[in-house]
Amino acid sequence: MSPADRTPAVDEAAAFERLGSVAFAESSLQSVLQAVADLTKQVVPGSVEASITLLVADRATTVVHTGQLALDLDESQYGRGYGPCLHAASSGQTVEVLDARTEARWSDYMVTAVERGSLSSLSLPLGTSENLGAGLNIYARESAAFDEDGRRIGHRFARFAGVAVANMHAYESARERADHLQTALESRAVIDQAKGILIERYKVTAEEAFTVLAQASMAGNRKLRVVAEHLVTTGELLVPTRS
Repeated sequence: MSPADRTPAVDEAAAFERLGSVAFAESSLQSVLQAVADLTKQVVPGSVEASITLLVADRATTVVHTGQLALDLDESQYGRGYGPCLHAASSGQTVEVLDARTEARWSDYMVTAVERGSLSSLSLPLGTSENLGAGLNIYARESAAFDEDGRRIGHRFARFAGVAVANMHAYESARERADHLQTALESRAVIDQAKGILIERYKVTAEEAFTVLAQASMAGNRKLRVVAEHLVTTGELLVPTRS
């Protein structure tokens, strides 16, 4: 039976309508990607399982999957350090395996794929940033399972997943920078308050007050912010200043 003869569980247009209705602000990256994997399995004709690989700092992780077959084959590749899903995620190239029984590439992995029951696969890059590789992996139980329509559907889902990953990565990076900035501003505010207390108490300059805090920090092996917060909260300098 050819891929064109097999009826998908979900209509392609309905699937993308469901994906388009996902509220990114109210969803986690994992939940969005799980929706992509689940709908990929339902829309691509035939008996398939799907997963999404993220490659960060050369470390690969399967963040979502639709079944044990996909997870096992992903992890089999991670253990070897090579395979179609890793190649797609790292190189940005689409990799199709027509028949794992005769595929010459990654021959030892292909033996495992056949043993686990996957005779063909389609690994699609998500088009994410240079420091964040990712791929959509579709494993089929039949050989030559993907026709032109199946490949087109796979690429559409991969592009959607790539946008989700890139947007979430950018959002998390921006949030991390904002958190660091907020911490820096809060630290500066409490240090300025502590300096003000010392200026008033000892009639010293702002520079001299900062020196007192720095000396207390070094003498007590504590962060400057901790020393300042303690002074602001209790009125006590953790390490007494020398006269």
